[in-house]
Amino acid sequence: MTTPVYENFINGHFLKNQTGDTFAVKNPATDEVIYHVEIADEFIQNAAIESAKQGFAAWSAMTPIERSRILLKAVAILRERNDELAKVEVLDTGKPWQEAECVDVETGADVIEYFAGLAPAQVGQQQMVGNDFYYTRKEPLGVCAGIGAWNYPLQIACWKSGPALAAGNAVIFKPSEETPLGAIKLAEIFIEAGVPAGVFNVVQGAAEVGQWLTANPNIEKVSFTGEVGTGKKVMASAAGSLKDVTMELGGKSPLLVFDDADVSQAVSAAMLGNFYTQGEICTNCTRIYVHKNVYQQFIDELKTRTEQNIIAGDPMDPEVNLGALISKKHQELVLGYIDKGIQEGATLLTGGKALSPASAPNGYFVEPTVFVDCKDDMTIVKEEIFGPVMSVLVFDDEDDVIQRANDTHLGLAAGVFTKDIQRAHRVIHQLQAGICWINSYGNSPAEMPVGGYKQSGIGRENGIETLDHYTQTKSIYVGMSNIESPF
Repeated sequence: MTTPVYENFINGHFLKNQTGDTFAVKNPATDEVIYHVEIADEFIQNAAIESAKQGFAAWSAMTPIERSRILLKAVAILRERNDELAKVEVLDTGKPWQEAECVDVETGADVIEYFAGLAPAQVGQQQMVGNDFYYTRKEPLGVCAGIGAWNYPLQIACWKSGPALAAGNAVIFKPSEETPLGAIKLAEIFIEAGVPAGVFNVVQGAAEVGQWLTANPNIEKVSFTGEVGTGKKVMASAAGSLKDVTMELGGKSPLLVFDDADVSQAVSAAMLGNFYTQGEICTNCTRIYVHKNVYQQFIDELKTRTEQNIIAGDPMDPEVNLGALISKKHQELVLGYIDKGIQEGATLLTGGKALSPASAPNGYFVEPTVFVDCKDDMTIVKEEIFGPVMSVLVFDDEDDVIQRANDTHLGLAAGVFTKDIQRAHRVIHQLQAGICWINSYGNSPAEMPVGGYKQSGIGRENGIETLDHYTQTKSIYVGMSNIESPF
């Protein structure tokens, strides 16, 4: 059977490349090629730039309320097609249907809706300076580039396009070559909603297409989601033309469970923060620090629930809650980290092997894995694994565990479980992370800014302040009296 071939989406329609080069996309749960995508060659790249310039001219000339109304139409279409789009995400990513159906599309739509509401609310300032005065305008940057990751393809495309478009910019978006279809579907929806052609373009390909975007002098800003090493390359490339950059990078986030915590709730958070989307979430709390007084209770319940409550298999099965990893290569990487953990002396509490579920025998599955007897200097405790692998450590002293939690070059997220409200705030204020939770984990509403400390990122996505990352301030001085000139 012939698989579909998708072209790049430029200026409101699909556009064929000139080289004929394509890449294959596999369903991670079946190891089968499900479609091919054309690579953005030089012809496509040039067309994307020209298209975005024209789109920007039309879009930025509209009033904010006009842009808002169009974006809200796109939100309505996204919600109406939730199940259809969720299926695209499941087939591309290998994540369970029960997640994609209620999270991926919904949270993406939430963000576009949020920024559509904020678009008309952007205001400048005015101030008297003697008899004269000045005022400021918030103006869009121009053409912005978005580079997405493969774990939440549609959501990330919405997170980047929502504020960019609300502020009046045009976007050229490059999804991950592992999960390229969601962004195309979003582009079609924008056109259907009335977004002018050229305002949201989708170019396809791997690193070389991303490098073209980051270096191109016609692009004013790059927003990148991915791993730290790639982020450094993106930033170096963007520096050549002094582009603004926003980066949401990796993490090795701690969860601190104190001895007065609701242990069952803490176990729920730990499982959610390690096994949801089969562990492929950058904010995951992969280092769990448990107070010695509740350690045994914690790991006993964790072991029981992990072994009894997790169902791996065909991700389209609504009962399945553990999907397949994105690729064979990534599965092998995760299994390599597990082997390293065993070699360095950690004890497997449960899991640790590849899985071959009856309903998806050829998929790239890894058992939900929990290590105990972990030490802070172990590789599995220090490096981001991006799979269903949890490391549990013991602590006794509050100051000591804060120091241990902060002993990393990353600082994306952190969590604290305690019933002591003073301790909760005292501890969370000392944790070096940009996204923190108290007696919760993972929630990321559109209203809340998200981003990292240290090498986990630059700038923020979501929240009111994000609009500032997609605008520039113009100051206008108005002379109200005659100029005093010595000439």
